[in-house]
Amino acid sequence: MSEWKEVTLGFVLQDNGYIRGPFGSTLKRGEMRESGIPVYEQKNAIYNTREFRFFIDETKFKELSRFQVRTNDLIISCSGTVGKISIIKESDPKGIISQALLILRPDILKIDPKYLFYFLSSKQGFELITQSSHGSVQVNIAEKKIVQKIPIPLPPLPEQKAIAEVLSSIDDKIELLHRQNKTLEEMAMTLFRQWFIEPTKDGLPDGWEEGKLGDILSIIESGSRPKGGIDPNLKDGIPSIGAENINGLGNYDYSKTKYISKEFYNSMKRGRIQDYDVLIYKVGAYIGKKAMFGKGYPFEKATINEHVFILRGNNKVNQFFLYFLLNQQDLEQLNSNSVQPGLTQEAMKSFEIIIPSFALISRFGELTKPLVDKIFSNAKQIRTLEKLRDTILPKLMNGEVRVKV
Repeated sequence: MSEWKEVTLGFVLQDNGYIRGPFGSTLKRGEMRESGIPVYEQKNAIYNTREFRFFIDETKFKELSRFQVRTNDLIISCSGTVGKISIIKESDPKGIISQALLILRPDILKIDPKYLFYFLSSKQGFELITQSSHGSVQVNIAEKKIVQKIPIPLPPLPEQKAIAEVLSSIDDKIELLHRQNKTLEEMAMTLFRQWFIEPTKDGLPDGWEEGKLGDILSIIESGSRPKGGIDPNLKDGIPSIGAENINGLGNYDYSKTKYISKEFYNSMKRGRIQDYDVLIYKVGAYIGKKAMFGKGYPFEKATINEHVFILRGNNKVNQFFLYFLLNQQDLEQLNSNSVQPGLTQEAMKSFEIIIPSFALISRFGELTKPLVDKIFSNAKQIRTLEKLRDTILPKLMNGEVRVKV
């Protein structure tokens, strides 16, 4: 470790390598376009996605060129969900950052960009960034002079690259599994559209009928929470699934898990999750979000809170048909409350649908179940790899575990 040293974040950045996004008055909503040069938003840092909502034209891009992202830049979310990081790759489209992002531009002669990314993504680095945040109501990244003083452990550049390579190899496997899951879900959705949507364009096929969602449900129920609420310090209990956990197939965020006591779980008369249950978020900003849990994923036992519906089909359908039916529906239209958006059991049951023949629904379930099971299997493997990465990351960053250069 004698060749390691401690430096500040400012030391490893390029000159003018700390760039906050443009003020709102500099980039107004009316200047946004439906296509053109993308504007990177918080979600691009938080979820490491490259899907864009807003664009600008070439003239505006030149005007705001100092906010342009470059290869190896780290983009960091600065408000709300603070401190989430994504690294700009050579393949990423050119664009500018929004007001809610910060660019850190590493000096590649001093620090490997991926090494800096992993340090700031570690528990230690994250805590340093958030400790450097301020704001009594909404937390924000602190001013430049404070963030630049964050201490960085700095091994020689070859060892930095070796550390980053170990961690990148795990993340590459995780990314591959995510891509596989996306492909598997798209395959199932394509099959659903070909079998159940396209045939209805010229009228109902023989054996099909118009109906309501309630006609194919055996159960629609919400959960509950203990009197006095959920103890935020409880970590050894039964997971209680809420809005933050309703993310489709195989996309559970373990960091947001809340728990109820085993005693309360055993006393519950409704809301316990079974394999292949379809979950719908029913109230608030996330109204209509959907998920399916199963095959012990993400937990062997779990329940829902009062903001979520469990849906189970009756003998006319299977859970796979039910999920993909609802997955291509805009359930927000069923909102029954103009003040606080929400779904009711009555509104859900009265939702008009087409009910295909039972034989076709059964065949769809037979073909789709292996795809869904593979998604769950991949998701479990992703969780194992994430835990491995999160375990060795701090050990690599403090020199407890060394890598061969």
